[in-house]
Amino acid sequence: MKITLGLGCDRDTPAATIEHCIGEALAACGAVPEDVRAAASIDLKANEPGLLEVIARHGWPSHFYPACELATVEVPNPSETVRKHTGTPSVSEAAALLAAGADKNHLLIEKHKLRGPDGRNATVSIARIPA
Repeated sequence: MKITLGLGCDRDTPAATIEHCIGEALAACGAVPEDVRAAASIDLKANEPGLLEVIARHGWPSHFYPACELATVEVPNPSETVRKHTGTPSVSEAAALLAAGADKNHLLIEKHKLRGPDGRNATVSIARIPA
């Protein structure tokens, strides 16, 4: 299986929370970290320490997209709250789809959310890369 991850998180979310969220999402679709071809998010997260730590630990290529590009992607779960904070109605779903070069029919996991023990939130979407 060849997949991409779309990642979102609160500011200063620990790597452990992000890693746990990714692990749950991968398990939910029968995938493993070795299936991941890229991880993607919004450019606002390009300097997010926990996110960068997880990506580097796995050696995944990463892509950080501007809100205006993410906003052009049709997703099943747009959010006005996300739009208010980031300028786009979707981060994780749109980023996963852009990185996969796919449409919303290729989403394996739409929005898997996890609130860590510290109260910080992480969100993972997983898209299958078209053959």
